[in-house]
Amino acid sequence: MSRKKTLLISLGILVAAAVVTLFIFMTEPTASSEGATKKTAMLVETVPAEIGTFSPKIVVNGNVEPVEDIMLSPLVGGQVLRRSPAFVPGGFVQKGTVLLQIDPSDYRNVLELRRSDLLQAQTNLDVEMGRQQVAEQDLALVGGDTLSAEQRSLVLRQPQLNAVRANFKAAQAAVSQAELDLARTTVRAPFDAHILSQNVTAGSQVAPGDDLGRLVGTEFYWVSLTVPVGQLRWLSFPASEEEKGSPVEIINTSAWPEDSFRRGYLAKQVGALDGQTRLARVLVEVPDPLARTPINEGKPELMIGAFVEARIQAEPIENVIRLNRDFVRTNQTVWVNDNGKLTIRDVEILLTDAKYAYITKGLEESEQVVTTNLSAVAEGLGLRTKGEKPAQATDSVKTDTED
Repeated sequence: MSRKKTLLISLGILVAAAVVTLFIFMTEPTASSEGATKKTAMLVETVPAEIGTFSPKIVVNGNVEPVEDIMLSPLVGGQVLRRSPAFVPGGFVQKGTVLLQIDPSDYRNVLELRRSDLLQAQTNLDVEMGRQQVAEQDLALVGGDTLSAEQRSLVLRQPQLNAVRANFKAAQAAVSQAELDLARTTVRAPFDAHILSQNVTAGSQVAPGDDLGRLVGTEFYWVSLTVPVGQLRWLSFPASEEEKGSPVEIINTSAWPEDSFRRGYLAKQVGALDGQTRLARVLVEVPDPLARTPINEGKPELMIGAFVEARIQAEPIENVIRLNRDFVRTNQTVWVNDNGKLTIRDVEILLTDAKYAYITKGLEESEQVVTTNLSAVAEGLGLRTKGEKPAQATDSVKTDTED
């Protein structure tokens, strides 16, 4: 076969292949996609708005302080002869318990001297009273109608009598002071107390004003709290000692077992704002803080200086909607599922506590509040809840085949 004929055959084969390939591409089926986006409402959870009368719990923090707190000091000096075994750090004593006995010997001697002086003053007074009677009889015999009042006073020895009476009263006062000093050699507990420190023992020399130890009362402790000024109107303070203020639960989450608390009552509102926080200061009175009585047996003890949490039971608020604080969105708004559409409501909040917000305007009873956090929020966004069927697709994918 010639070279020319071979080239013609090869060229024919290439042309035939090209024609076949072009025919295949021209007759291939085609597919078209129309409206492939599927519109579906967002799945959310909701809770109904609850209206009624509620008692909020205002949660704040504070410090434990003693109501009665003294540095014990003697009023007389001397050597300590005895110290009570209960007068040690951590000890408990009842009111009137003898804590220390200062040597009373010198004070007994002084008392005897003062009593002797009193007896002498009493004798002088009795003698002068006798002279007074003699002077009156003498004046009656000689007649004293012509004497002036001043002269009559001198004749009847009235100045001498006044001087003797003054000495007698001074002697009485000296005896009373000596008795008082003798009694002060016995140092007693001024109230039911817990001993925090003790600085003397038997043999110590003490002087008036020395620091013998620190005592705090065990009947009550205070918890000092700071509260926002706007929340004071919901708190109740006692008008007299017989009344009690709003109840308060005291909790120490770092030291006490879970669910343990002590109960106290609002006692005082300090008439000044805290210098740093500008919050109002209030005092909570906690009875039997060290759980010494049978009624509080087994309950946790309060410690002075401890940082605690206080849950104050506020006065009831009527005709408000209570909503979990987590469901209040930015700028005091609430998301509402309104017949499958998202509605963003501006609400007016009267008060918030640790868990709830109390709403007076912007939300109606039984409206469905959206609790689900949404990444994209827009007014009118489609919503659905569990159990509802999702919205059907508005367009479908179509495939057309051409022969």
